Amino acid sequence: MRADLLVQNGRLVDGTGAPERKADVAIRAGKIVAVGNLGESVDAQEVYDASGQVVAPGFIDIHSHGDLILAWPSEDRLRLVAGRLAQGITTEIVGNCGLGAAPLFGAGRELLPHLNAWMTPSSFEWSWSGIDSYLTHLERIGLPVNVGTLVPHGPLRLGAHRLVPGETSGTARRVMADVVDAALDEGAFGLSAGLIYPPGMYTSTAELSFLAERAALKNALFTCHIRGSSETLLPAVEEIIQIGRETGVHVHHSHAEAVGRSHWEKLGRFLEMEAAARAEGIELTADMFPYTVAATMMLAIFPPWSLEGGLPRLISRLEDPELRGRIRHDVETVAPDWPPWREGGWPHNLVRAVGWDRIRVSSVGSERNRSAEGMSLAELGRARGKDPFDAIADLMVEEGGGVGQFVLDITGEDGLRTLVGRPDVAFVTDANDYGKGKPHPAAYGSFPRVLGRYVREEQLLGLSDAIRRMTSLPADLLGLEGRGRLEEDAFADLVVLDPDTIRDQATLDEPRQPSRGIARVLVNGRTVYADGALTGTLPGKGLRRHSISI
Repeated sequence: MRADLLVQNGRLVDGTGAPERKADVAIRAGKIVAVGNLGESVDAQEVYDASGQVVAPGFIDIHSHGDLILAWPSEDRLRLVAGRLAQGITTEIVGNCGLGAAPLFGAGRELLPHLNAWMTPSSFEWSWSGIDSYLTHLERIGLPVNVGTLVPHGPLRLGAHRLVPGETSGTARRVMADVVDAALDEGAFGLSAGLIYPPGMYTSTAELSFLAERAALKNALFTCHIRGSSETLLPAVEEIIQIGRETGVHVHHSHAEAVGRSHWEKLGRFLEMEAAARAEGIELTADMFPYTVAATMMLAIFPPWSLEGGLPRLISRLEDPELRGRIRHDVETVAPDWPPWREGGWPHNLVRAVGWDRIRVSSVGSERNRSAEGMSLAELGRARGKDPFDAIADLMVEEGGGVGQFVLDITGEDGLRTLVGRPDVAFVTDANDYGKGKPHPAAYGSFPRVLGRYVREEQLLGLSDAIRRMTSLPADLLGLEGRGRLEEDAFADLVVLDPDTIRDQATLDEPRQPSRGIARVLVNGRTVYADGALTGTLPGKGLRRHSISI
């Protein structure tokens, strides 16, 4: 048998959850052509001796926000994805949390670049429209990893209804449904919603069910950053259960969490609710990032009415003393209740949930405010001689809204361990490096953190099961064919790692530290990372659901 590469003598962990075994892997033309004790039966152009190392499927990050990093036609792009390859990621799914770069139509062409500014590395031309043209753009500029996408709800509603609250008309819903159908036909893996961000925060359960039914009809996934993870956590979980019950769609709870110490106790309760829903026959799964800190855009701390019309309108309201006073009142006093999409409602008041001292500035766009990065909002206020609200409001005005944040007090360490112990919960990063400020350390360390801390050190789960939750589990959730398992005729996405040394090194203060213990990473049979460095090859593919060709 001829092969391009023979990975020999490795401890094979095949992604299914089966116990590891000693086996060789032969690769030809981007695919695995044999797995087993191959001995002298393979004539390979290259032989890699993996003695003592684990050979596993490439990790699938089902929750990436790399939509615009991966679309950026810049030589700096590889630098920003290096930390992801160094932690073994070979496939990313973008379009999460109702946020994304496509489909682009109607008013979305004007509004979406402003809303996505926080995850855009630098301005460039958005040259695509639908899902297929977006993926084609990615392939044209070259990909270091495979990339698939969900259909984000945000661009749908922006395109059909602009950035205004209230129920959508029947006409607007039909437009959105048609765009969802077309996107799924073009290869999107499902529909996503983000219900603490505009315009998702303005959206009723009825609208979500209407669109989720389109995904259900095509046996696709509906992922959801739920309505809130503090005061509204339990009704928000009940909402996605209701959507699954009404439509039959497979519901996926994005980054399951409880935000704010006083709400951590709700974690066990919502896990019981979801278990009961599964017992009822509702398809419901979840993912998690293994950190007690989350990253998002700073506009998420402001009340929904202040975001109507988009980021420029928020900035103008913050410049108006009367409107600023009204915003301040809401941020400091309004407690979310149900239903949060009604007029005056609010799904998730982050400041109330965690406090001014537990939200940090993660990034700004200008050099003049670089010193703000890493400061809590309480510290920012002291540095500027103002209260925290005025300090962050002024910073938002100065930066045109281009400010990122870290939110502390997410779930708690005991809560993380509970989620790690759930076999149906996939591991994700929910983080990317945009070249601004301080990225979330998960962009550099999420998967090795699980393997080093929770597998090797704390022994909360076995190595084979952990890798299953990074590979075949997300692949099965997506209906992603030919990836997530090491078996004959699968695509040759591989990670070679040292289970005794693998660990994350990235921290909040020093986030751009690559993980240790990943020896080699292959995407479609070609080496993209080896010996601590990128190779510069771009063998990744734009993935389309139900298409298995390379």
